Amino acid sequence: MPNVMLRHNAAGQLVFYVTKRDHEETVTALEHAGPGAWGGEMQLADGSRFYLEPFAQPPKLPLTVRVKRL
Repeated sequence: MPNVMLRHNAAGQLVFYVTKRDHEETVTALEHAGPGAWGGEMQLADGSRFYLEPFAQPPKLPLTVRVKRL
């Protein structure tokens, strides 16, 4: 369960950053992205998938969270 930082880049895309590996990727799909829930399964540009426990509302970014690799 890595700690990751989520933020928006200059183009407004959601970016996933793993500090221990100095690895950054764009999030291409997010299971829940609406006002009722935000999080769930995330697909990254490199094809890897992670799970983020959903939030009730979209959080303020940047945000550091723990995710599970799928």
